[in-house]
Amino acid sequence: MTEHGGAGGDRGQVRVRFAPSPSGDLHVGNIRTAIYDWAFARATGGTFVLRIEDTDATRVKPEYVASAQDTLRWLGLDWDEGPGAGGPFGPYQQSQRLGIYAEWVARFLAEGHAYHCYCTTDELEARRQAARKAGGPSGYDGHCRTLTAGQVAAYQAAGRRPVVRFRMPEGSTTFTDLVRGEITFDHAHVPDFVLARADGGPLYTLAVAVDDVLMEITHVVRGEDLLSSTPRQIAVYLAMGVAADRIPVFAHLPYVLGPNGQRLSKRNGVVSINWYREQGFLPEALCNYLALLGWSPGGNRESFTLAEMAAEFDLARVNKNPAQFDARKLESINGDKIRALEPADFAARITPFLAGAGLVAELPAPADAELIAAAAPLIQPRISKLTDAVEMLGFLFVSEAEFAIDPEAAASALTPASAQVLAAAEKALTGLDQWTEGDIDGALRTALLDELGLKPKAAFVPVRVAVTGRRVSPPLFDSIELLGRDKTLRRLAQALAVASAPA
Repeated sequence: MTEHGGAGGDRGQVRVRFAPSPSGDLHVGNIRTAIYDWAFARATGGTFVLRIEDTDATRVKPEYVASAQDTLRWLGLDWDEGPGAGGPFGPYQQSQRLGIYAEWVARFLAEGHAYHCYCTTDELEARRQAARKAGGPSGYDGHCRTLTAGQVAAYQAAGRRPVVRFRMPEGSTTFTDLVRGEITFDHAHVPDFVLARADGGPLYTLAVAVDDVLMEITHVVRGEDLLSSTPRQIAVYLAMGVAADRIPVFAHLPYVLGPNGQRLSKRNGVVSINWYREQGFLPEALCNYLALLGWSPGGNRESFTLAEMAAEFDLARVNKNPAQFDARKLESINGDKIRALEPADFAARITPFLAGAGLVAELPAPADAELIAAAAPLIQPRISKLTDAVEMLGFLFVSEAEFAIDPEAAASALTPASAQVLAAAEKALTGLDQWTEGDIDGALRTALLDELGLKPKAAFVPVRVAVTGRRVSPPLFDSIELLGRDKTLRRLAQALAVASAPA
């Protein structure tokens, strides 16, 4: 039995890696792992390494690699070594390390840790089916472990190109997982596995183990789905000559579940981090919420910054039970983070969304920038996503030709009964000398509440719909001040025409 990997012992500086294989946008599970990796490195004064596992060129594209790095930067998860940062153990993209893997394959073959396997896919499947029927293990049966020279020559003469398999030793592997405790794998259930394809391309278990050793990784923090690959990686570490007590310490994070209790996926929830970014979620909120999926700072605290997390993070406090992803909780935290922003910061963050909707230029004109700065504080306490700013503030930036009232709002608020309200509002505002929120407030309250005797809802909803196009908007009197006298009076007149039109 091979044992190793307690709490890490005296291993010197912590070196932890985040190693995605980006075949698309990074997802919730990826980033939860990256946050824990980053926080562990920062909490221990260690090194956070970014390594791109891109040996599968059919799935991992350069644009995905670039997008993954952009996502990490946006989230504030800076890496100490890796693409763009350099470091003493580069290159940090596996596609640039193929020669290194080939050297280790040759060494494993020479030392007897690996062998050539000539079995075809059909042969492997037939033997698996037979093993299942017999009630035995259905993994690789070691057929090519002890081929004679004649058998090898026959396979080669037939044109078969072999893969390279690792010779899994007998016995078992026991390690102490920092999240899950002591775990033992009987090697009877860990068959010989492929290290390299017939074309020489490395498989995951070879590349990840070689890189962990050569990059001096001390701790491997990753998802529970990779737990079963751990004995294979440990076997490769040992074959490379790593002492049992110097093998990286593992911490396997619990699954993230969707609302149906199954593992979170595209089928039961949104998993793409870029989707949340495009929907107006703050990086601070995403990091905060994803960190809570398995870890807590204690004391029932649910709101914290990355820096605060780094000061308190401990892998030993990660819960081993699955965590359920709650989109509503994430949105609630996002709203809290939005309200905590400085007003100028909030204005800067909603500007790209206004630009994306075509309301302002990417670099807004001075007048638009001034209007955004003035309007932003009106909606900051009222929205839960940055994208909400588009609907809330759109009425201020559209041209009069483009301004449109929501049909449902018009049907309910611009009725014949509201014509008197709109006419009185237009008259009251026309006579104002000063166009300020206070003057607008006084004029409309006098005209509609005092003189017409209306309740606030009956008085102000038609006016709100007339000037903003929606039943929900920033505070009405501030909105009218920002919209300006000419646009306000023009829109009231147009709304009055709609309300007064014959049915």
